Amino acid sequence: MEMGVTTLEARIAEAANGWRLDRALADALPTLSRERLKALIASGAVTGPDGLASDPSKKTPGGTLFQIAVPVPTPAQNEAQEIALNVAFEDEHLIVIDKPAGLVVHPAAGNLDGTLVNALLHHCAGQLSGIGGVARPGIVHRIDKGTSGLMVAAKSDRAHIGLAEQFKAHSIDRRYRAIVAGKVSTSAGTISASLGRSSTNRKKMAIVREGSGKHAVTHWRQLRQLRDASLVECRLETGRTHQVRVHMASIGHPLLGDPVYGSTRPVHRALLATLNFQRQALHAAHLGFIHPVKSCALAFDSEMPADMQELFNKLIV
Repeated sequence: MEMGVTTLEARIAEAANGWRLDRALADALPTLSRERLKALIASGAVTGPDGLASDPSKKTPGGTLFQIAVPVPTPAQNEAQEIALNVAFEDEHLIVIDKPAGLVVHPAAGNLDGTLVNALLHHCAGQLSGIGGVARPGIVHRIDKGTSGLMVAAKSDRAHIGLAEQFKAHSIDRRYRAIVAGKVSTSAGTISASLGRSSTNRKKMAIVREGSGKHAVTHWRQLRQLRDASLVECRLETGRTHQVRVHMASIGHPLLGDPVYGSTRPVHRALLATLNFQRQALHAAHLGFIHPVKSCALAFDSEMPADMQELFNKLIV
C-alpha cells in the first residue's frame, strides 16, 4: 500500500468472460461503481497481466487478475447537519434508519443539503465508511425521496463490503407495503421484467427488452382488498431504481399518489387531494440481513407512517 493509495486485487469471474473491463471489474468489486472504475482506468490506476489497462471497453477473459490503486478517501464535501433521525439499530459497524417520506438520501442537483447523508455525517461524527472514494456514509442501497421506511448504511469499510456482497447476492430480505389502484385479481404473483431508462423520458424507468436493461424480479401478495384499491406486500428479489413502482404499474396496478407512474382514477384523485397525500403510497416495512461483521441475523419491521395509514383507513371497505 502506497501512501494515500489502497491497492485492491480483482479476478474476473469466469461468468464475466468477454465482458467489458469496467463491467467485469464492477462485478468483481461490488463496492466500486462502474463509473468509479471507469475513472480509475482513465487515470492509470488499473494494471493487468499486460500492464496498464487504459480501455474500459476492452473485452476481458475470465480468470484475469487486475490490481486497482484506489486513492484513500478525501474529506467529504457534504456538510454535516443536525437533522433528526429515527434510528432502528446502530453499532460501531452499521446503522439502520427508518426514513421519513420526503427525505432525500444523497445530495444532488436541487437537493444539495438537508439529506440523509448530511444527517448521517453529523450523527456518526466521522465514523463512516470511506470506500466510495470520499469519507462519507456507506450508502449501499437507496429509497426514493417519496418512499418511507427502513434502510441500512455502513459505518465501516468492512461492513460496507459485506453488505454490498449481500445486496449483490440478492440475499437481503426487503419487503414493502404498497397501496395500489384497483383490486388485484389473484392473491399473489411474480413480476420478472428488466428495467432501464425510458427512451422517451430519461427521468423515468421503463420495462425494457431482456438483456438491454437490468434484470428485476418482484414477488407480490395481496394483504387486503380496499375500495377500488389493494394493500399489497412486495418482496424484492432485486433492487432496481423505481422497481416496485414500475412493476406494479406494468400489471395495471400503479401505486396511489405516485407522481410519475401513478393512477389517474378520479375517485383516487379526489381522496389524495383531500388528504394532501402527494407521494407514492410505498413503505419499506421489513429489512433483514446477516450482520456483515458479527454474522448474526438481524431483522427490522416498521409500521406504515401516519399519512399512509390515514390513506389506508379511508379506503377500507
